[in-house]
Amino acid sequence: MTNKPLVSICIPAYKRVEFLKRLLESISIQSFKDFEVIITDDSPTNEVYELSQAYKDKFTLFYFKNAVAVGTPENWNEAIRHAKGEWIKIMHDDDWFSSPESLEIFVEHIHNGCKLIFSGYTRIYETKTKPAEKMVWSSSYKKAIAKNPEILFANNLIGPPSVTFIHRSASETYDKKLKWRVDIDFYIRVLKQEGKYIYINKSLINVGMSETQVTQASINDPKVELPEGWIFLKKHGIKPLRNIWIYDAWWRLFRNMNIKTEKQLVSYVNENWPMVIVKMTKDIGRIPAVLVRGGITSKIFMGLSYLKNLSAID
Repeated sequence: MTNKPLVSICIPAYKRVEFLKRLLESISIQSFKDFEVIITDDSPTNEVYELSQAYKDKFTLFYFKNAVAVGTPENWNEAIRHAKGEWIKIMHDDDWFSSPESLEIFVEHIHNGCKLIFSGYTRIYETKTKPAEKMVWSSSYKKAIAKNPEILFANNLIGPPSVTFIHRSASETYDKKLKWRVDIDFYIRVLKQEGKYIYINKSLINVGMSETQVTQASINDPKVELPEGWIFLKKHGIKPLRNIWIYDAWWRLFRNMNIKTEKQLVSYVNENWPMVIVKMTKDIGRIPAVLVRGGITSKIFMGLSYLKNLSAID
């Protein structure tokens, strides 16, 4: 192994040592060995440090304690800053490799000239209330994301950062102003920058699903969703709304949060919202609640709103 490993496995940790142990165990049995592990710890206690020391004899591991907790996603960026590897494999502390060959399979795809690699994954529900769900892409979705990365706003089928394998020269960082859509924003920026990607149609990562996740706590919360939506519009513009999938995603967002007026928008983000957004919320407000909540009827009204407001998207 050289001084600079091929892969840096970056783990932004916070408390949850029982999950972190599961991840470290999955790393210890990987068939591919040219890697280092970077742990950046946002925890108030020493539990993560104590656990990490138990693995220093099993693989190259560097532990860094944040003097002041930096939060999500800055702790992700902090781990990446410490990485020396040519390729970055971020792993959230509640996710883990699904097989001993997972890392090796990622590495097998690095010689195709792409700096961005994704894999399929399996959702594992910690409470056992749902069966495991294997998440893989369809061929039509692969083409759609290549043509229009902003489609991820409508449906993030890539998944969490743990399914990514990224060359360090793809120099984007996670936007610390975001929580709920931080991974989507990152993927869109990297895809626009690189223009191509590799998708491995195998589940290489197990993703732990629990109610303690930051993103789960942010769903349909206008105090989170609307400021992040505004940031997203400022960064990526309104032209993506010409895609009806993306228009529908905004429609569902406002519908689910019961946002029906410009006044409501401004109460959360005191800015001049784009006219197409204002018109969309007004359209939702004109529809009886019993109809806008229905799946089929909501789609019909969304389609009519889209056709009516298309001229406001420039």
